[in-house]
Amino acid sequence: MVRLFAALSIPPDVAETLKRRQSGLPGAKWRPEEALHVTLAFYGEMDARTADDVASELARVTAAPFDIELSGVGAFGEGHRTHAIWAGVASNERLNVLAGRCRAAGERAGLMLEKRAYRPHVTLAYLKPQTDPDRIGAWTVGHNLLHSPPFRIDRFGLYSSALSDNGGFYALEREYPL
Repeated sequence: MVRLFAALSIPPDVAETLKRRQSGLPGAKWRPEEALHVTLAFYGEMDARTADDVASELARVTAAPFDIELSGVGAFGEGHRTHAIWAGVASNERLNVLAGRCRAAGERAGLMLEKRAYRPHVTLAYLKPQTDPDRIGAWTVGHNLLHSPPFRIDRFGLYSSALSDNGGFYALEREYPL
């Protein structure tokens, strides 16, 4: 079994900017630079044959290169149930279309994907359950003016994910130019 998702990598200069913000929040398990990405579609666990089908369907995805920007930070969950903090992606219709096409590729490969609104982001940290909500709020307020310069998206990748106590370890399996 393999666990797969489609995602955009973050350029090294933008990742370095994000890494500089990864401090000052006790209870945060900061994600390493190589794990920073924008998920387009999460496919979940599957056998090798289905993984090959997903990879083939993703090869059919077409889009022209475009630019995106990171903008603001936030958290998933509320109070003591907050489980992650993230950097947001500025609204971008071309990104939404690409994510929809990646989702459709998974469905064409026979996957039943979770139904939820697409909220593009870069996960910066996973939070321990005892992380102080006031500290989470203070960190968010202190970093909410995050704004990256536009960066070019000219490819996306199919990644595998192996779960560990420190989050997922990701490996690029295939890359697809736009």
